[in-house]
Amino acid sequence: MVRPNIGIVNALIRITCGLTILTWSTSKYCKKPWRDSYLILIILGAMKVGEGILRFCPITYLFENANATFLEDEENLEEDDEKIVYNPS
Repeated sequence: MVRPNIGIVNALIRITCGLTILTWSTSKYCKKPWRDSYLILIILGAMKVGEGILRFCPITYLFENANATFLEDEENLEEDDEKIVYNPS
């Protein structure tokens, strides 16, 4: 289940920018179909529209989970430090 991780305003901006990129690159691709760069822009624009409709960004999801994992690791290290007994001999 995909849970929304971006806001409404952010989603509307993504839809608007994605449709703009999609229409511009599609019109250019119709004139010069041998250019692969326009095809890549079409895919990126469609991805932005999809992110806006679903209100889910995979990059944001990765950063949120990486940050949460990092914070959990720091807490575990602090707990492990308390368990170590100092022995000077």
